Amino acid sequence: MNTLRIAPLATVMALSLLSANAVAADQVTGTGHDAVVKELKASFSEKGMAKLSRIDQSAMQRECSLAEMSGKPLPKAQAEKIMAEARASVKPPADGKYLGDWKAGEKIAQSGKGWQYSDNPAKPAGGNCYACHDMSKGEISYGNIGPSLRHYGKTRGTSQKVLEYTWSKIYNSHTTSACSVMPRFGAAGLLTEAQLKDVMALLFDAHSPVNDDSVKVH
Repeated sequence: MNTLRIAPLATVMALSLLSANAVAADQVTGTGHDAVVKELKASFSEKGMAKLSRIDQSAMQRECSLAEMSGKPLPKAQAEKIMAEARASVKPPADGKYLGDWKAGEKIAQSGKGWQYSDNPAKPAGGNCYACHDMSKGEISYGNIGPSLRHYGKTRGTSQKVLEYTWSKIYNSHTTSACSVMPRFGAAGLLTEAQLKDVMALLFDAHSPVNDDSVKVH
């Protein structure tokens, strides 16, 4: 069964929201986003893989945070710019093959390890996919932040267009949704190319628990 672990990333998300408040406040009162970031960094210490740089927001993150704080959708021009930049960041598999080993992909989807202060950077990280998605009939511990992925390949097929779309979505989720909350597994270097292939196989292989309800998860 999937074990959901609360990573430092959750803390970083909370800090990002605080930063977003600061940005909004800066526009109104001039108090300054940079001053708040400085205060946040002074309140925490780096440990292991958890670096203070996680508090820093990219231009994309700032724009999306501002939109969320305002309660208004991101302006169309900004959204299109973010998605275009995301598409440009996607690197297809070097050998042109999108599918790896679904069994390895299942382990990646189940694992919440990686990028936490207590994790060993020499060991591969997991994707923790079940934390946000319902992916197989046999797994009862899953989140619903993201859509269900059950029967993903079974219902979509394995055309080149579908494979490329899915790879891009996993590599950088902002390719199709400017302010997506899904991790940028490839663009941010969270998973290796081989791991991305294995997750792809989990989604598309006819014999994986995603597409075959008789297959048990571990």
